[in-house]
Amino acid sequence: MKVKSAEFEISAPTLADCPLPGAPEFAFIGRSNVGKSSLLNLLTSQRGLAKVSSTPGHTKLINFFVINESWRLVDLPGYGYAKVAREKRAKFNTSVAEFLAERTSLRRVFVLIDSRLEPQQLDMEFVYWLAGREIPFVLVFTKTDKVKPAQRQRSVDAFLAAMQTWCTSTPRTFMTSTVNREGTRELLGFIGEEIAATPVVTVPREPDAPWSEEAVLP
Repeated sequence: MKVKSAEFEISAPTLADCPLPGAPEFAFIGRSNVGKSSLLNLLTSQRGLAKVSSTPGHTKLINFFVINESWRLVDLPGYGYAKVAREKRAKFNTSVAEFLAERTSLRRVFVLIDSRLEPQQLDMEFVYWLAGREIPFVLVFTKTDKVKPAQRQRSVDAFLAAMQTWCTSTPRTFMTSTVNREGTRELLGFIGEEIAATPVVTVPREPDAPWSEEAVLP
């Protein structure tokens, strides 16, 4: 899979505001400051495509990017960010939940996990929520350049072990680093495989005309 073109399409506050479904979509989501925007920019070879910010919770809308004029990357707001007013948080989290559960063109959710950390409750709760709704997902462990190989493997093993009590199958996992580009080819190759299994379509154009505050689960 080679990315030949990548263009911002639209930012949507709710599912109803999202562009017309049809082309396969691949959504990226994770805890705030997990490196999601940097990874999206690396995958598309466009440094400024997804906005990178040192402020947690910077992404607050569902952002769509058209790739190769035939499929979409979707940048979802990070979960677990506490500095949003309660009334805004409820609406914002409901929109993400509706998108994940109801978007007909969503092919796969890429859940980003910080490889430096032991299993985090928010990450585990979110993956549990996805599995309970049979939403297909893979795990993407980020920032692998910041830890030794043995430590990052322990993080992966610990996360998968924690899932075994309620998950009947082991999800696909990827190791990534935006510093040394680890995992870029593998992620794009996986997306290419998913697209190959999807009927060829073009991205439809629009006509002219809840997570709670205390937990990730709604």
